[in-house]
Amino acid sequence: MFDEQTILNELTFKAIRSSGSGGQHVNKTASKVELTFDLEHSQVLTSEQKELLKTNLQTRLTKEALLIMQCGESRSQFRNKAIIIQRFLELIKANLIEEKERIPTKIPKAVVKKRLTNKRRNSEKKANRKPPEID
Repeated sequence: MFDEQTILNELTFKAIRSSGSGGQHVNKTASKVELTFDLEHSQVLTSEQKELLKTNLQTRLTKEALLIMQCGESRSQFRNKAIIIQRFLELIKANLIEEKERIPTKIPKAVVKKRLTNKRRNSEKKANRKPPEID
């Protein structure tokens, strides 16, 4: 897969002021953490992994192939950084998994026979509703 420690070295963190309520404290401390990951210039990921991440994360990437994530849940900058690192690693791991190609299964003979008998029974039922033809 990939080495977590080396990929963490490629991350860029920036502390910004949180928005929303919180009084004076929120106006003077930068507790919100913004994580930036440059997918194009990553040394840890292989080219196949980069292409897979580009397709899977295309709605979350910028035009320059940057992944930007933010966390301002906690009042602590340290806690927000820990949360965002965990989310980042989960996101990368989840999107590096390739989906297996589905192998279509064969329809069992009993199921086909049951469907045809029900179909025949239904058509006979409807045929019996029609008035008899007199020649």
